Amino acid sequence: MEHEASMLADPHFWVNVGGLIFLAFAGPKLWKVVAQMLDQRAIKIKADLDEAQKLKDEAQALLAEYQRKQKDALREASEIVETAKAVAQRQATEAAANLDLALARREKLAMEKIAQAEAAAIAEVRREAVDVATAAARKLIAASLNEGRASALIDAAIKDVDTRLH
Repeated sequence: MEHEASMLADPHFWVNVGGLIFLAFAGPKLWKVVAQMLDQRAIKIKADLDEAQKLKDEAQALLAEYQRKQKDALREASEIVETAKAVAQRQATEAAANLDLALARREKLAMEKIAQAEAAAIAEVRREAVDVATAAARKLIAASLNEGRASALIDAAIKDVDTRLH
């Protein structure tokens, strides 16, 4: 029993016994407080996880929306480029046709001017030919006519005018 007596006399033994008694009475209450704190922490962690999931879902929705908008913008840009190419091709074709028409009109106008100049040149040559022929005839007539013959021709022409006028 000595060992028992020495154990009962040891202060560590009584501190341990007091601690066990304290835990026996205060343990369930402390356990409730600790469990409650852990439950609140678990609830907070779950709320944080739910918020993080919600933010992740929103971010994925925004990403999907922006990707769709990007695809739409690329498709629209492609359509604009195709439309611009078609318009440019049509305008180039129209410009070529207009150029052909303008060249044809200018060619026709030039041909008309050439024809007019040709006609004017022919008329001028004819006038000159008539003038030269008239001058040559005048010289021939003047050379072959003497004064008696000229007076006779003038008298005959005067008589002939009187008959032709009436």
